[in-house]
Parts: sequence; structure tokens; C-alpha cells
Amino acid sequence: MVFTGDRSPITVHRFHLPGGDHMETPDDLYYTKEHCWVKEEGDQVRWGITDFAQSELGDVIFVEFPAVGEKVNRGERIGDVESIKTVSNLYAPLTGTVIAVNTALNKSPEFINQSPYGDGWICLMQPDSSEDIGGLLDVAQYIELIQAGQ
Repeated sequence: MVFTGDRSPITVHRFHLPGGDHMETPDDLYYTKEHCWVKEEGDQVRWGITDFAQSELGDVIFVEFPAVGEKVNRGERIGDVESIKTVSNLYAPLTGTVIAVNTALNKSPEFINQSPYGDGWICLMQPDSSEDIGGLLDVAQYIELIQAGQ
């Protein structure tokens, strides 16, 4: 069990992947098939890439963000994460408006590798509908997705 910034306990699922890597998936988040996590914060959502995604990418060296104020559609390509291995597209996990981006990643993109669910967050959004969250994966579904090799 770990504690969030407000000292609320959450459960973090840890498991080993083929090849020996391990992955962490907190159970208070939602997930996408594109390996993003989404956290509800009142009527807003904060999101980033999962521990699995950052592990697959390797050392992150650059993040291209969507513009603050930009209206985005779920599944739309809205930026990129560049690592020493590759460049990976970022897809909007929900339809809504970008209200903030994590500009700390401009100077310290390694936060994504060091703390993908904390300091490595990418974007804060105002979703058009809170009902869209229901279309995301829960932790059990996301773990199944990873274990199935997707």
C-alpha cells in the first residue's frame, strides 16, 4: 500500500513481465489501450503514460505537448514522447479541453521514467463529459491487456 499526496491509501499492483521487467499499476487510475493513465481530480482529469509505456520507451528525452486551451477528441494524436529508442505518439484519452501541461518536463523529461504516475504527468484536461471515463480500462483490464502482449 502507498499513500497519495493527501495521505489517502491506494493499492499499487506490481508484477513481473516476460524478460524480467516489473510494472506498477495503481488501482485508483483508469487506463487506455494506448498505455496512458487517467486520474479524476474533481471535474478535471490528469493523465500521463503508464509505467509499462515508459519502460518500453526507455530514457525519455523530449515531450511534445498539446496547446493549453486546445479542444481534443478521444483517440486523437495530440503530441509525442521521444526517447533514446523511438518516438511514440500521445493520444487524447478523453474528449475535452487541455487546461494545463506539465512544463517541468521541458527541463526534466526524465520525470516520466522516474515517476510516471507522479511528477511525470503530462496533461490536465477538462473532459466534455464525465461519462467518458466509463469507456476506459480499470486496473484489472489494463493488466490483462499487458499480459496479452498488447
